[in-house]
Amino acid sequence: MREFAVGHFIDLDPPEHGRFRRLLIPEFTVRRIKELRPGIQRLVDELIDEMLAKGDEAELVEAFGLALPSLVICQLLGVPVDDREFFQSRTREALSNFEDPDASRAAMMEIRDFLDDLVTKAERQPGDDLLGRLIETGQLTHDELVGVTFLLLVAGHETTANMIPLAALTLMRNPGQLAALRANPDKWPMAVDELLRYHSVVDWVAFDRVATEDQEIGGQLVRKGEGIFVLGASANRDERAFERPDEFDIERGARHHVAFGYGVHQCLGQNLARAEMEIALRTLFERIPGLRVTVPDEELPFKGDGPIFGLKAMPVAW
Repeated sequence: MREFAVGHFIDLDPPEHGRFRRLLIPEFTVRRIKELRPGIQRLVDELIDEMLAKGDEAELVEAFGLALPSLVICQLLGVPVDDREFFQSRTREALSNFEDPDASRAAMMEIRDFLDDLVTKAERQPGDDLLGRLIETGQLTHDELVGVTFLLLVAGHETTANMIPLAALTLMRNPGQLAALRANPDKWPMAVDELLRYHSVVDWVAFDRVATEDQEIGGQLVRKGEGIFVLGASANRDERAFERPDEFDIERGARHHVAFGYGVHQCLGQNLARAEMEIALRTLFERIPGLRVTVPDEELPFKGDGPIFGLKAMPVAW
C-alpha cells in the first residue's frame, strides 16, 4: 500500500502535501475553469444531441452523468478518449466492492498500470495538458506523477458523475424550484451548492484524521495516535449550521458546506465540479424541458455499497 500510495497527496501532511498542491493549484483556479467552460458546454451539447438522436428515452447515468466528467478529465489529463470505458469500468469495480477487497485492489492496480504506461509515454513527449505541464516542471518523480494522475482521474470523474444524476432527480422531484431556476438562470450557482450540501456523496471526504495530541471533542477524549472519522454528511445536515437542514432549498445560500472537505485538504477540483454541474444541469433542463424519470423512486438502484453515494442507473424519457 505504501508503494501504491506514492503521490497520493491527500494523505500527506504539510509541508509534503503543499509541494504537490502548489503544482496543481494553477490548473484549477477560477480563471482557468472559466477558460474551460466553452469546452464543457460543447461536450454537454454533444451528449444531449446523442441522447435526442436515439429517440425519446435514455439511461441518464451512463449516457450523461458518467460520460461528461469522464470526457472532461480525459481532456485535462491527455487520456485517450478511446480508453474512457476501460477506466470507467475499473473505477466502478474499485469503488463498489467493499465486500470483496481483493477485487477492488485488483481493479485499482489495473488503473495504476494503465496510468504508469500513460505517464511513461507522456514523459517521452509531453503534451499541452495538465500531465504534460506537471512533467515539464521536473519536480515530480515518475511514481509521483502516476499517483497524482490516479487521484485526479478517479476523484475527477467519479464524484461529479454521481452528483449529476442525483441532482437531476432532486430537481425533477422539486418542480417549483426547477421552475425558479428556469425563470432565473443566475440562481444556478447557488442551487449547485445546495445540491452538493444536500447529497454530500462522499460522506468522509478529507475527514479521516489521527490525533497528534490528547484533546477533547464534544465531551469525548481523543488520545494522541487515535484515528477519527468526521462525517461530512452529518455536518452538512447540522441544524446549528443550516436552518431546516433536511429540506432542499435553492435559496439557502449554502456556500459554507463541507462537501469538498475543509482546510488545507479542501478539494482542489471544486471549481471544476461546480462548473460541470451547473452547465450540465442548466443545459439538460433547457434542452429537454419534459425530462422525467420513468420508474418510481423505490425502483431506482441507489449505491449503498461503496464510498461514493449515487445512482447505478436512472431511466428517463421526454
